[in-house]
Amino acid sequence: MRDLSAIVKAYDMSAIVKAYDIRGIVPDQLDDTVAEAAGAAFARFTAAEQIVVGRDMRPSGPALAAAFTTGATGQGADVVLAGLASTDLLYFASGRLDIPGAMFTASHNPARYNGIKLCLAGAAPVGRDSGLPEIRRLMEQGVPPYDGKPGTVTERDLLADYAAYLRTLVGLSSIRRLTVVVDAGNGMAGHTVPSVFAGLPIDLVPMYFELDGSFPNHEANPIEPANMADLQDKVRATGADIGLAFDGDADRCFIVDERGELVPPSVLTALIATRELARDPGATIIHNLITSRAVPEIVREHGGTPVRTRVGHSFIKAKMAETGAVFGGEHSGHFYFRDFWRADSGMLAALHALAALGEQPKPLSELLAAYSRYVASGEINSTVSDQASAAQQVQARYADMAGVVVDHLDGLTVAGPHWWFNVRPSNTEPLMRVNVEAADEATMTRVRDDVLALLRS
Repeated sequence: MRDLSAIVKAYDMSAIVKAYDIRGIVPDQLDDTVAEAAGAAFARFTAAEQIVVGRDMRPSGPALAAAFTTGATGQGADVVLAGLASTDLLYFASGRLDIPGAMFTASHNPARYNGIKLCLAGAAPVGRDSGLPEIRRLMEQGVPPYDGKPGTVTERDLLADYAAYLRTLVGLSSIRRLTVVVDAGNGMAGHTVPSVFAGLPIDLVPMYFELDGSFPNHEANPIEPANMADLQDKVRATGADIGLAFDGDADRCFIVDERGELVPPSVLTALIATRELARDPGATIIHNLITSRAVPEIVREHGGTPVRTRVGHSFIKAKMAETGAVFGGEHSGHFYFRDFWRADSGMLAALHALAALGEQPKPLSELLAAYSRYVASGEINSTVSDQASAAQQVQARYADMAGVVVDHLDGLTVAGPHWWFNVRPSNTEPLMRVNVEAADEATMTRVRDDVLALLRS
């Protein structure tokens, strides 16, 4: 293995090593040299005999994955190349093979980006609190030379095994026939959906299934309402029963009902929670603090134990491991399953939605009505230079109000009798993220506007 230490020191690792992954602009911030150093550092950090590597459809993926492989094999690790993969397919590979994994993707980011999501054996997370700083240090300082035999490289297609495993977790063979529109956003769902849906009673209407990392139709980021418009129009035009949208690496799933209306991820969290509780009565369900208050209410009503945690997959997965939770959901469209190595899978969430819909005769909007109880603002970003001062100003405005409860689990959360909001800083940008929920539209609007005015003043 070549000595990368002097070369890598010329790169700003602080700009690309994030809280949960490595991500940057190609080739300015992330290139073959950085990827090779990451492969060597990851192999040394894990001391693993084998590492599985997957990639999404971005044009820079093959070269970056090859460089990472060179770094890892140079440290003696054997590499299993899974080829084109969704992130949850990579998690499946890590779980099924019980080896660490590396997924080359920048998820929903624009085409000029790429990145590396890392996991330990069994799809265990690697993030800010679970090894990523140590990997960064190794990359910056240079991985010590390895004087043993280089590792080998083998290719393995795991798509069929992945699809078959998902279908064992959610029974779909006896559902009524459904017309399903899927917007893959030119991302990896275009690769995985045909295999997962094969043989099911589904009439598939595909949208943007062509793998294209330039994203010619719209950004593969369904959390932005503008990127859902094409799916909404197609559902209405075809009279479909449901619409599904995935992000670029297909680890997140968003839903549109038969009217073309957007379904909040919290509603899907509540639906899946009730299904998991029916299968495992009394189980624990994890939800992050941005999730609708309807979720813990519904979990309790169905005999489960809701547990609240911070935003972010490493916190969700850690809390699931600690509590033995069967399921976890986030407001951002990430859904985590105990039986999927506590990893997130947009495809598995989609299958649960299809099963719930197909097992009964009602349209999706009627089925989901019981899970939607409050009015939410969605996440709103505001540019704020002094984030701490802004949060203090908001807290000062509300803390002494009667009946108000304040906590700091993740940013600032303030809850009143019929409303709540959370204000938290971005990890990477001078932004404050605001989420508001209330019992009615007027209250939500009033609280939202007041909080935003305080932040932006």
